[in-house]
Amino acid sequence: MTSFWRVSALRSLMIVAEHLEVLGKPSRLVETCATKNLFLRRGGGRAGPLGNSALNQDLARGDLHSTSVQEQAALTGAVLDLSWISKVQVNHAAVLRRAQQIQARRSVKKEWQAAWLLKAVTFIDLTTLSGDDTFSNVQRLCYKAKYPIRADLLKALNMHDQGITTAAVCVYPARVCDAVKALKAAGCSIPVASVATGFPAGQTHLKTRLEEVRLAVEDGATEIDVVINRTLVLTGQWKALYDEISEFRKACGEVHLKTILATGELGSLTNVYKASLVAMMAGSDFIKTSTGKETVNATFPVAIVMLRAIRDFFWKTGNKVGFKPAGGIRTAKESLAWLSLVKEELGDEWLTPELFRIGASSLLSDIERQIYHHVTGRYAAYHDLPMS
Repeated sequence: MTSFWRVSALRSLMIVAEHLEVLGKPSRLVETCATKNLFLRRGGGRAGPLGNSALNQDLARGDLHSTSVQEQAALTGAVLDLSWISKVQVNHAAVLRRAQQIQARRSVKKEWQAAWLLKAVTFIDLTTLSGDDTFSNVQRLCYKAKYPIRADLLKALNMHDQGITTAAVCVYPARVCDAVKALKAAGCSIPVASVATGFPAGQTHLKTRLEEVRLAVEDGATEIDVVINRTLVLTGQWKALYDEISEFRKACGEVHLKTILATGELGSLTNVYKASLVAMMAGSDFIKTSTGKETVNATFPVAIVMLRAIRDFFWKTGNKVGFKPAGGIRTAKESLAWLSLVKEELGDEWLTPELFRIGASSLLSDIERQIYHHVTGRYAAYHDLPMS
């Protein structure tokens, strides 16, 4: 097999070096890329180039001048830089071309596919956000998070001793105690994430939204997925948005803050980039595409813009911010495309649960189904792979 997945590591680094030279970045970053292991720990699945300079030159970038950043506050990522935000222009046509390039690629097969899919499992925030959630539903979810792939399948792949779990479980604030209790009973330290701040609309009073964050933290949530007030983005109130997310940051304390932008309701890719910057400046540990409840959720064009914002923010401030696509990611093939996109745009350093997550409820079922097919040569019946 040729194409993306078998491009040599040398060619990958040459493309990265070319791209960094175009942007005037120091050679130290090239050296950092050169020292990274470009292969999976097991399975031998190769990764492709980290960028395409011909397209990358056209895509969204903010002001990348080597300017000094003011001293960061204790709980925030950076001081609000309105001059940077005002200069943002997104080349919509170039973003769409880049997105089409990602979607047109052939996926990996056989043992390489199995290796990448197992890696994808470790990035999943296994989620239940239904109105009929009960303790038993959450308990089954937590058990599945601890044992995402059947033990006999992992043993067949010689991965039974690797401690593969999902990255976290994600529930409503009222179900945080249930999740903490279930994971403790299972002897598992998987993080519990909770949505908050008037999820999914974000249209409740700020005082109420902040209290919801505090209560979730008190109940044991170690990650909080907050949703922004989209009105502030649509009306260009960037200072107000920064202040709102900063308040969420303070309410979270040491708990990880994931900021949901609800990109399907922001109106334009330029607004997506600006909202991403503001969220990172306000101290977000992750920026997240969607609640999963909008008409349009995680898409590749939106992801490209958000990933470029993360990369630009890192180059300017030195702060690494994570990325979480959520909503509509249901198949194993789609998960591989998301992993390859993050690897191309941000590199291997972001392919860890600390910096990349996938919010999903049904994705794990399809990944396990593909693993089952790889091991047995046939697809599983519904009863073969029970899911929470």
